[in-house]
Amino acid sequence: MITRRFIRPLAILISSLLVVSCGKEVAPEVSVTTLETVEPRPEIYADFALTADLDHLSDDQKQMIVLLIDAAQIMDDLFWRQSFGDNYEAWLDSIADEKTRRFAELNYGPWDVLDDDKPFMKGFGPKPLGARFYPEDMSKDEFEAAYLPGKAGLYSFVRRDRDGGLVLVPYHVEYSEELHAAATLLREAAKLAESPDFANYLKLRAAALISDDFQLSDAYWMDVKDNKIDVVIGPIETYLDRLYGYRAAYEAYVLVKDLEWSERLGRFAAFLPQLQEGLPVPDEYKQESPGSNADLNAYDVVYYAGHSNAGGKTIAINLPNDEQVQLEKGSRRLQLKNAMEAKYRKILEPIADVLIDETQREHITFDAFFSNTMFHEVAHGLGIKNTIDGTGTVQNAMLDLASSMEENKADVLGLYMITELHKAGELADADLRDFYVTFMTGIFRSIRFGASSAHGKANMVRFNFFLDEGAFVRDAETGRYSVDFERMEVAMENLSRLLLTLQGDGDYEGAKELTETKGVILPQLQADLDRLTDASIPVDIVFQQGVAVLGLE
Repeated sequence: MITRRFIRPLAILISSLLVVSCGKEVAPEVSVTTLETVEPRPEIYADFALTADLDHLSDDQKQMIVLLIDAAQIMDDLFWRQSFGDNYEAWLDSIADEKTRRFAELNYGPWDVLDDDKPFMKGFGPKPLGARFYPEDMSKDEFEAAYLPGKAGLYSFVRRDRDGGLVLVPYHVEYSEELHAAATLLREAAKLAESPDFANYLKLRAAALISDDFQLSDAYWMDVKDNKIDVVIGPIETYLDRLYGYRAAYEAYVLVKDLEWSERLGRFAAFLPQLQEGLPVPDEYKQESPGSNADLNAYDVVYYAGHSNAGGKTIAINLPNDEQVQLEKGSRRLQLKNAMEAKYRKILEPIADVLIDETQREHITFDAFFSNTMFHEVAHGLGIKNTIDGTGTVQNAMLDLASSMEENKADVLGLYMITELHKAGELADADLRDFYVTFMTGIFRSIRFGASSAHGKANMVRFNFFLDEGAFVRDAETGRYSVDFERMEVAMENLSRLLLTLQGDGDYEGAKELTETKGVILPQLQADLDRLTDASIPVDIVFQQGVAVLGLE
């Protein structure tokens, strides 16, 4: 088992300023400026044992899971260093208070991920917007003026050279030792794989980790269909980079396919092209044709690591992010059924008891929650990836707002897909009201993730938009919410049109205005959210996980 492998000297901890040596950054213990700290609150996370039925797996497959978890733990180490700094283990060991140390472990640092990254330990200021991807003393003007070909790349750090100038250091150079160790584990796992395609993918992913060239392995992964075990591993999402949204953070998921639920989901990806044609926007905003060769499956996740394990836990995955691969092959949508059910039982149902009108609670169901989440991931394939004027990608045009705008689009277009498929009779006898009421309740759940989360910010925008449009209605006497079903469909189309237009136009200023005006928690909503806190309803879940929990030791 690989744990705490790359311990940094305790002497580093005494540094109170950012130290740069040979391209490596060390997080300071004490910031030059400090903020009023919030209280550590590990109690907002509900414990959940991350298990799955492994009885149908062979001994080789079970051993492969152990190797993949070992590789995932290396990703966890690298994410710690991207988020906090190289000295994180010595720093954790120095925290005497057990409650504070536990909360630091959950947040990968002294900043509360679900409270806008506010510091919860004295001596720390605001979390750097660029985490440890950039020098902490670097200004945006300096970065934008610097001649650094590829400086918007996903897989490099910005560092200072010995003369103080900015240079790029590729991930595979900065983390050479660790990435070679992870690649070796993936190659060992490939020897145990029963699926030849999955074995080849593991070898390709191993090569990608030590070269930072992920496109080939991303494309090959799209064609791997017959494997019961899967792994998502590497630098993937860019949410940690709040300065520019350029740089990807390390993470991993180890997964076991749920064959029964996967069979139920497999047919929906084929509807993407016709749903794209029906989007409520002019033709130029839907001119790209989404790939329909998308894989839609359900999994039990048996290990989270790195970015996926920090703060709020992901319950569905839509990958790869590479725009070229998406256009050519579509994407894979992985629904994490056991984690999803944990959130539904431990969080969504209790929220409904407090905030949803009694007459509509019958419309809150796990099937609707699962479907809303699933179609959110499918809807990432709708719209366009490049601005209509041909100047570049939507992601580059939206800069730091790219993630929240994309999450907003996916949520509202996921509901649009459900509505259109229901009208076409493709959802059997499902009650459309279930999806709408569960959707509203899900916003209360996600909005508690706070402004530092792209998902949380997107939910604030959507909540206020639907409230202003009369789709969500609050009863002043009971303080509970209900859905106006007729206005809901109109509001859904209006917000879909607005988001798709902003993205297609590459209208950063328009997106900024929308986020600043709608992406806020107003006093009435905050008071209602406080009722959830008073009722001791968890904000999210934390996992008891690993080979011992799975019985694989």
